[in-house]
Formats: sequence, C-alpha cells, structure tokens
Amino acid sequence: MTRSALLVTHTGRRQSTQHARAVALDLIAAGFEVRVIAEEIDDLELPPGVEPVVGPDAAEGVEIVLALGGDGTILRAADLARPAKAPLLGINLGKVGFLAETEIDHIDHAVAEVVAGDYAVDERLTLDVRAEYDGRLIAESWALNEVTVEKGQRAQMLELMVDVDGRPLSRYGCDGVVCATPTGSTAYAFSAGGPVVWPEVEALLLVPISAHALFSKPLVTAPTSTFVLTVDPYTSFAVLCCDGRRTWDLPPGSQVTVERGRLPVRLVRLAPRPFTDTLVAKFGLPVVGWRGNRR
Repeated sequence: MTRSALLVTHTGRRQSTQHARAVALDLIAAGFEVRVIAEEIDDLELPPGVEPVVGPDAAEGVEIVLALGGDGTILRAADLARPAKAPLLGINLGKVGFLAETEIDHIDHAVAEVVAGDYAVDERLTLDVRAEYDGRLIAESWALNEVTVEKGQRAQMLELMVDVDGRPLSRYGCDGVVCATPTGSTAYAFSAGGPVVWPEVEALLLVPISAHALFSKPLVTAPTSTFVLTVDPYTSFAVLCCDGRRTWDLPPGSQVTVERGRLPVRLVRLAPRPFTDTLVAKFGLPVVGWRGNRR
C-alpha cells in the first residue's frame, strides 16, 4: 500500500523552501507519495511525480501532514489536516513556534521517525464558532488557538454582553474578548493577560481585552461551556477573527456563539516531553533565577 504525505510550507522564505525540498525528496526516496499545495509547488523545484493538490480536501487520505514554518504555517496546515483527521507534524522554522513538535536542527531525525512510523498523536481541543445577525447566519468557522471579537474602529470602545452557559455574566466596555483553547493559552490569550494552561487540560478560556470594568479577570470554564458574545446594538461594529487568519465584520446587534469544536486537531508527538520543558524553552524562562544561581 502506497504511503502518502502532504507538505505545507512558508514559500516566502528561501530557507523554508530549501528545507521543504529536502524533506520531500527524503519522503519520496522512502517510498512516499508526496502532495504539495498547487500554489507552492513552483517554489519548491521538486522532481516529477509530486502531486499538486488544491482545495479543502488536499489532505484527504494522507498518512501525515508536515508543516514547515512558524505557527502561522502550522495553523494553515491544520485547516487541511483537521477535516481529514490526519496527524499534523509541525517543524519550526519561525521564531517561537509553540505548535511545532521539533526544531529545524532535528529535521532529519523527524523525517526518519515519520518514515519508521515511530510517533504518537495527541488530540487537541478546538473551538467551533458561528455568528448571527437579525436571525441569519453571517459566519461559521473554527479555531485551534482562539476566537476573538474585537472593536472594528480604533477610536471607539466596544460594548459586549457575555453569557456563559445560557446565563448573563457581564457587560464589558473593552477592546474585545478572546475565547481560547488550552493550546491557544500561550498565544493571543496570553498577551491579553490570560493564564497558561497545559494543553492536556480540557477547558475553555475567556479573556477580556483592556476591559473598563470592575470584574475583568480571565476565566477558565468547563470544556462543555458555551460562550455567547453579543455586540451591543448601540455600539460600533466589531470584527470576528479565528486564529488570526479568518475575519468577518460584525454589525451592531450581532451574536457570536463559541463552544467546543466537533473535530479536534491531531498533533504528532515524536517523543514524550513535559510541557514545562516546552514553556521554559519557548519563553526562555530563568530557571536559575533572574540573577543567576548564586550557590
């Protein structure tokens, strides 16, 4: 039976295309059928036989999806891997790369593990979101990291009513609200003042952004919770954004519902590694203290 892989990369960077080309050639040499996004294939200068693919079904039937780049590239690959239920391996060519499993220095080892089938798969909780206005659906999407509702006009505060599990929680005058997963707790939610949550934890996060309110603390709720964010009818328009990639304008009076996603994202794990080690490495945390170990 022919093994197959989908390769997704950041073609705007020369380093990325060089590494992607090397990975593709190694997989082909190991007997894999390699698919590449059609709009990227010309930048990779691959040999004949590589299959160009287009559309949301690009990962259908593949054994694995490999994403070479930063978190943005990995999120783009997740769009394709998730509906196909394909495992996704992120190889970090960016700066922080919290979603990546390995760094570029270990790329050869990562490919060898893929070829050997020597890896595990973690399922990461996602979010499903839908937005309605005047009784009609205006947006429907999903997110791995976060869903945000933010003000659409820089000079005006956004007025949002937040309900949790069908009950009113608070009305915020704010720049917006972040609804995040544990995976996304180290992304936008972290920048907005939210807690870091270990990715194995099943929970949802709600983090107000620059809220003018007596109660504006970040919240951690049950994974079964449902958030409803209502844009005040008398406020300015808002913007709905999923993972910083997909956006929609929300007119005043719009209602956004966020809940646990129907489908998880399946992330490849090459070796067991405590999340503490990842956190220390990515943030450069001073485990010996800010002034060094004086003992």
